[in-house]
Amino acid sequence: MSGQVAIGEAPDAGTIEAIARDAMARLPSAFRAHLGDVVLIVEEFADDETLAALGIEHPLDLTGLYHGRPMGEKSSMDSGGLPDRIHLYRRAILDEWVEGGERLDDLVTHVMIHEIGHHFGLSDDDMHALEEAMDESADDSAA
Repeated sequence: MSGQVAIGEAPDAGTIEAIARDAMARLPSAFRAHLGDVVLIVEEFADDETLAALGIEHPLDLTGLYHGRPMGEKSSMDSGGLPDRIHLYRRAILDEWVEGGERLDDLVTHVMIHEIGHHFGLSDDDMHALEEAMDESADDSAA
């Protein structure tokens, strides 16, 4: 699995991206069909402007962010704007991974589902249900 890393070696941005793309590939097809234009960006930290806009003081407190308008708010008249983007912040993810003891692939998947949920305008409950459905699907395919 792409979430496995050698002991003592911090996963790089490419590893985080591979895990995130794997999570996207495991989404139900109804969701995957509407993610084609969403850009995935893995950065070390959120920039100061982003942190200030969100009222977050420390960059390790933000693991991911969705930039864009939820699907239900889009119009066919929208044009000329930047594509929707999901930012994953590597150092914040690694900090949470080390502190929490969760598997890296599970944590990155959790962050991705949360940001994808914003793209679709899902509630927190809907995001949790989607994540559980993905877990069950992975369990079924592993059996």
